[in-house]
Amino acid sequence: MPTIDEVLNRIDANQSAALDRLFELLKIPSVSTDPHYKADCARAAQWLVDELNRIGFQASVRPTEGHPMVVAHAKATRPDAPHVLFYGHYDVQPADPLELWETEPFAPRIVDTPTGRQIVARGASDDKGQLMLFVEACRAYMETGGLPCHVTILFEGEEECGSSSLPAFLAANKKELSADIALVCDTNMWDRQTPAITTMLRGLVYEEVIIRAATRDLHSGMFGGPAANPIRVLGKVIAGLHDDAGRVTIPGFYDGVEELPEDVARQWGELKFDPRKFLAEVGLSVPAGEAGRTVLEQIWARPTCEANGIIGGYTGEGAKTVLPAEARAKISFRLVGRHNPEKIVQAFHAYVRSAIPDDCRVEFLSHGASPAIVLPFTSEVLTRARRALHQEWDREPALVGSGGSIPIVGQFKTDLGLDALMVGFALENDKIHSPNEKYELTSFHKGARSWARILTALAV
Repeated sequence: MPTIDEVLNRIDANQSAALDRLFELLKIPSVSTDPHYKADCARAAQWLVDELNRIGFQASVRPTEGHPMVVAHAKATRPDAPHVLFYGHYDVQPADPLELWETEPFAPRIVDTPTGRQIVARGASDDKGQLMLFVEACRAYMETGGLPCHVTILFEGEEECGSSSLPAFLAANKKELSADIALVCDTNMWDRQTPAITTMLRGLVYEEVIIRAATRDLHSGMFGGPAANPIRVLGKVIAGLHDDAGRVTIPGFYDGVEELPEDVARQWGELKFDPRKFLAEVGLSVPAGEAGRTVLEQIWARPTCEANGIIGGYTGEGAKTVLPAEARAKISFRLVGRHNPEKIVQAFHAYVRSAIPDDCRVEFLSHGASPAIVLPFTSEVLTRARRALHQEWDREPALVGSGGSIPIVGQFKTDLGLDALMVGFALENDKIHSPNEKYELTSFHKGARSWARILTALAV
C-alpha cells in the first residue's frame, strides 16, 4: 500500500487533469426532473462508469424505473481491510432562470474572486464537484499502489427529483451494497478554513389533525355560544403544546433526548455563529424556542413541535359569520437522538384526544415519520475522520448537526444497517439550486486530499 505522502503528492500532480475531468462531467446537462434531459442523465452515468473502469474499478450502469444508478467496486491491497460505501449523485437541478446566469450554466469556467478561485457551473457544488473529490482520491491511490479500504461506489441519478427508484434498488441489491460504513459527501464545511463532519440529522413526524363538530357550518348569531367551535378547540390544542419556557408538554416527549457531551457543547460555543445575524436575515431579532438553549442547540440537537398550517371556516374576502363544521392543522415534530417516531405519534394522538370535548370528533392523517440519525460521538470512525481532517486543514473539524434530513442517510441506516460519515467541502454561499452555482478551487483540491487521508485513517 502506498504511503499517504505518495498519494497526496499524486493528487497535487493530478490537479490540472482532475479539473479537466470535472469540466467534462459538468458539461453534461444531467437534469433529472425534466424528461427532455433523460438521455443526458444516461450519458452522465456512462461517463462515470467509463472513468471508474479506467482507474481500476469494476463499474457498471444499472437501469431503474427512472434514471440509472452507477455501481462500482474495487478491492483493497489488504484482504482484511474495512469496506466503505461511498454515495453521491450525478443529477442536477434545472438551471432556470437562465437570464440570471452570467454565462452558460453547462459551460464550466474558473473565476477569480477576492476570496479565491471558483469553479462556476450547474452541479459544480451539488454534487458533481463533491463526488469527483472521492474519485480523484481513489485514482491517486490506485496509481500509486492500491486502495487502503475495499470501496463500493453508488452514484444516483434522481436525488434532485425525489429518489423514487432508490428504495427498490437498495432492497434488491442489499448484499452487493453491504459495507462497514457509508460515506456521504453532500454536506458543507463550516467555513472556508474549517472542515465539518455532520454527526446528527433530526428525524421528522408530520401529522394532520382534523377536528369536527356540527354536521354543517352554522350561523354564528344563531348558534354562537352553545355550539362547539372546532377552531376554538383546535386553537386550545395548539396553544397547549408548549409551556411558557418553550418546552413541549406532550407526556414522554423528551424520552430518548440526551444532553450534548461537554466537549461538543464547548466546541459549538466556540464556532463563529452569530444568532442575531442568523435571525436578522429573515427579519427577526429575538430567539424563541426552549429557554436556556442556544440557537445552534435548538436547530441541531433539540426536538421541536411546530404548527405548519391552520385551515378552518371562511377565509375568503369580506365577512361570513359562520361556525365551521371542521378545522384542520398540520403539525410537524423534529426528532433527535433515540426518539421513537411511532411513540411520538401515539403520544401526540393521546394528547389531542384528551383535549377534545364530547361534542367533537378528531381524525389524524399521517404525512410521514422517520427517526433521527446520530453518529455516536464516541465512534472510532468519527475519531479517525476528525484526526484525518485536522491533519489536512490544520484545525479541528467542527462536529455539526443538521436541522433537516438527508433521506439517503436514513435509508442507509434502515435498509442497509449502515451508519454514515457525512463529510463535504461545499460552502454555505455556493448558490446550489440557484444561478451561478460555484465550488471553491480550494475545496476541490483539499477535499480530494481530505478523502485520501480519511481512507488511510479508516484502514489503520
